[in-house]
This record gives sequence, structure tokens and C-alpha cells, in this order.
Amino acid sequence: MKDSVAVDAKRILLRYGTPISVLDNISDEERIGLARKIARTTLPEREERLRELLTEAGHMQVAS
Repeated sequence: MKDSVAVDAKRILLRYGTPISVLDNISDEERIGLARKIARTTLPEREERLRELLTEAGHMQVAS
């Protein structure tokens, strides 16, 4: 069951703009946590909120 949840989390994160190179460096547990947070975010805000979460976690740099 955990594998299918991890796969679904990966799909969600990819759908809302996580680069593959970033996603490859995130553990399954963290992917699942991020996907759950994004699922609770309103649809129009998901992409921006995901970038904020990835930046806060140190996975992405803030674009200048």
C-alpha cells in the first residue's frame, strides 16, 4: 500500500511543477507529506504553494 501512496504522491508533485531533478532527491516520506499539504490547498494556489514548500525545505532556490 505504501508504494502506491508514494507513486500517487510523486504524480501529484510532478503535476504541480516539481522538477524531476528535485523530486529525485526527496524521500518517499517527504513526498507523501508534501502531496498531502498540496491536496489541502485550493486548486489555483497549488503550484505556488508547492514551490514555497520546496523552497522552505531547501530543495529549490528562490527565483530572483
